[in-house]
Amino acid sequence: MMCRTGQDPGEPDGIEDLAAADAAFTALLEDSAEELYEQAPCGYLSTLMDGTIAKINTTLLDWLGLSREQVVGRMRFTDLLTVGGKLYHETHFAPLLRMTGEINEIALAIKATGGRRLPVLVTSRVKTSADGEPMLIRTTVFDARDRRSYETELLRARQGAEEAREAAEEARRRAEADRERLQEALEVLQQSLLPSTLPAVPGLEAASYYHTASPDLLGGDFYDLFPLNGTRWAFFLGDVCGKGPKAAAVTSLTRHTLRAAALHDSDPVTVLTTLNTVLNERYTSGDTRYCTAVFGVLHPQGDTCTVQVASGGHPSVLIQRADGTAEFLPTPGGMLIGVLPQAQFTPARTVLHPGDTLLLYTDGLTEARIGPERELYGEDALRTFTTTQNPAGPQALVTALTELLAGFGQGLDDDTALLALGIPSPPTNTASEDRTCIR
Repeated sequence: MMCRTGQDPGEPDGIEDLAAADAAFTALLEDSAEELYEQAPCGYLSTLMDGTIAKINTTLLDWLGLSREQVVGRMRFTDLLTVGGKLYHETHFAPLLRMTGEINEIALAIKATGGRRLPVLVTSRVKTSADGEPMLIRTTVFDARDRRSYETELLRARQGAEEAREAAEEARRRAEADRERLQEALEVLQQSLLPSTLPAVPGLEAASYYHTASPDLLGGDFYDLFPLNGTRWAFFLGDVCGKGPKAAAVTSLTRHTLRAAALHDSDPVTVLTTLNTVLNERYTSGDTRYCTAVFGVLHPQGDTCTVQVASGGHPSVLIQRADGTAEFLPTPGGMLIGVLPQAQFTPARTVLHPGDTLLLYTDGLTEARIGPERELYGEDALRTFTTTQNPAGPQALVTALTELLAGFGQGLDDDTALLALGIPSPPTNTASEDRTCIR
């Protein structure tokens, strides 16, 4: 006997292994198609064109709990169906099969062993002769219980998802309603921290504007204008550190303190000193609260108005003159209000003439971010902008600044308050200008 190279003569020859494989393959070939048909995992049956069952496999018989003798030649396919399945077969399944010659996976139900109702998926095809005449119908029946379970679970999951979506939508609606109520409450509270309207000052014009950076947070900017006596008026504008309810509490305390202090002694430095004492004594437990502010007194006299101001850590007041120029009223060295027991505040004085406007503002304006580099807008840009505006009075200047703020978009991320006070320009007599000389 010849051996492979390196093969031990005592080992079986490879030919014997091949023979064993051939034997296994032969056994597979002997597994007839009929056996495969009978033991298939799904039901098979063939019927004549009138529905009489001519052939049925063992799998389907086991599902039905019937013998082959009970079924073949004795029953029709519709006899295997439940009442509902039979009705659907007669009204839809059979007519459609006659028209198309083929139907795939139609859901029906058969009468299974023990009187159970077995959901199935039925696929039928009409076999025709060589000349095209229909001969018989071959039908495959699949047990749909697993699929039904899957569909039921899928439906349950879909219903659960829909319920979750509806619950989320309801929660969103509630949250939106709560947010709207909160915004309404915050708006009312914010308005309570600002004058609803500015009083009319004889011989003067006043205008204001307030921009809220976030409708969900109370801002800390504030302003006011009120009479001291028959000839003098007090005004202030400031910015409390922080936002929210705590800042609002400080704002409320600040406004009332400034008003009360001004009625006792209207000297601007004295008023700010009183406010500093109140804030410093009130917030000494670690929760330091402070603000910046400008306080001033107006004393109209004839066609002019004397203005006395003092500043505590606040941006300088800007004056737009009737000749179109703009200048800051310097108040250097003014300290933050409420940080230290003793604070220094810087007074300043000026006179307004017809056409002049005094502008107070919070740092939301000058610290807005502009341009692709998001640079600070700054005081120089504000003064330049003011010089480009026609000196038409406080309302005209505030309107122009409001449009400027709107143009900052997302760059305006802080609350901003504006208060403008001035003497209107005398009306221009245009009669002589319109007079035409006729020669």
